[in-house]
Amino acid sequence: MIRNTRLLLAIGFGGLLLLMAYAGFAAVRALRSIQSRNAEIRRQFLARNRVLNQIRSDVYLSGTYMRDYLLEPDANNAETHKASLNKDRADMQEALAEYARHLAPGEVAPYSALTRDLEEYWRLLEPALEWNAAERRARGFAFLRDEVLPRRMAMVNIADQIARVNERQLNDDNIQVEQLFAQFRIRLGVTLMVTLGLGLLLAAGSMARILRLERESQEAGQGLKDLSARLVQAQENERRAISRELHDEVGQALSALLVGLSNLSAALPESAERVEGLRDLAQNCVRVVRNMALLLRPSMLDDLGLVPALEWQAREVSRNHGIRVNVAADGVSDDLPEDHRTCIYRIVQEALHNAVRHSGASTVRITVKQSPEDVHVLIQDDGCGFRPEAEKGLGLVGIEERVTHLGGKLRIDSHAGRGTLLAITLPLEVHERDQNPVS
Repeated sequence: MIRNTRLLLAIGFGGLLLLMAYAGFAAVRALRSIQSRNAEIRRQFLARNRVLNQIRSDVYLSGTYMRDYLLEPDANNAETHKASLNKDRADMQEALAEYARHLAPGEVAPYSALTRDLEEYWRLLEPALEWNAAERRARGFAFLRDEVLPRRMAMVNIADQIARVNERQLNDDNIQVEQLFAQFRIRLGVTLMVTLGLGLLLAAGSMARILRLERESQEAGQGLKDLSARLVQAQENERRAISRELHDEVGQALSALLVGLSNLSAALPESAERVEGLRDLAQNCVRVVRNMALLLRPSMLDDLGLVPALEWQAREVSRNHGIRVNVAADGVSDDLPEDHRTCIYRIVQEALHNAVRHSGASTVRITVKQSPEDVHVLIQDDGCGFRPEAEKGLGLVGIEERVTHLGGKLRIDSHAGRGTLLAITLPLEVHERDQNPVS
């Protein structure tokens, strides 16, 4: 299941990333194409417009050169104007040839008309270029007025028509660029919608999967907690059974053995010393069995309540290990629920064990307070302390398990050289508080 989930997530996120990468690559390519198209349109328009302006200028200059030629009385100067006119004609032909390379489809007809008129215009000028000075004086003004100037204006008008066609072509090209932008926006929008849709589906699937795994984890965690609680309960029941068995069966058998040894010592005075040794050995066994039974499950916890059991435990630790253990109980009910009594007793037992084994404490203070809502337990020692976040052992883990099972809270406050404080709060259920009023 985990392998399939990872595979699906890898495919989903990988596909989404690939789609986003493709969308980005396509967007960059489309923008680059549009930019190139726009630059090409502008370049062609400027090239055509430049050549067209040159043709228009050459037409004007041709009229000027022709006027100067016809009105010039000096033959040498007339030849100079004629050479300028021929050069202007050559420049115009070159400009027409260059414009033909950039000719737009809509400019073919006016360009052809302009070319024909220019050819006719130059054919018209050719005979006048052969006139002598007298012919130029006699016929030059009329020729300029009736032939040159009207044809020049006609050609300029044709050039203006071509310029307008050129502008319309530029507008058409701009419209094409706008259409390309519109198509690009549509494609980009569709790609983004598909990507967003797939992302939402993937996110929804991932969230559903995560929530399902979270529920399964919570159920598994709750099952572990229930199992831990049952194990603790089974452990307590087993300890209670073993304690009673030691107390009732083994303890009574050893007590009977002591009575029998006493009778044997009275009946056999000559063996009294050896019987007395056996009797001392049996008394030590009785003491060991009694201590084991009390450690497993002190009968006073069930018979007398929590506070006497804690006080007995404090006396035993003080007597066996030389540590002062003080117990202060305020308003603790004799009818405290069994789970709470067992939990507090085991927590105190583990805390005292840690104080003896690890902290090197000389004094331990145990405070138990009961309120209508909960029970508070404070265990404080003056030992060497430790780092709870890094040095948590199985004993503290067991304390946390017991407290968590009863819905309580645990706080551990410890610093090196400053001792340790355990603060436990165990809530009391409403029906238990009603049935067990605080005494």
